[in-house]
Amino acid sequence: MTMQPSVSIKDLSLNFGSVQVLEHLNLDIAQGEFIVLLGPSGCGKSTLLNCIAGLLEVSDGQIFINGKNVTWEEPKDRGIGMVFQS
Repeated sequence: MTMQPSVSIKDLSLNFGSVQVLEHLNLDIAQGEFIVLLGPSGCGKSTLLNCIAGLLEVSDGQIFINGKNVTWEEPKDRGIGMVFQS
């Protein structure tokens, strides 16, 4: 039996005007799994986290948390926390 991912990103895209920032991103994170997003400055790491947290409205695709489609849910209704670094 395959476990349902804790966080699942399906074909996620984000545009800022005519600039495509995230393009058809797919990602499954299993319950209890620890992941690291690595990449150079400006590659979309924080942008992806902001989309998952609901701080940015996606252009296309879906975000699931514990099997629930939260793509259009308010940040307060997603049941996750986020800490910003400076």
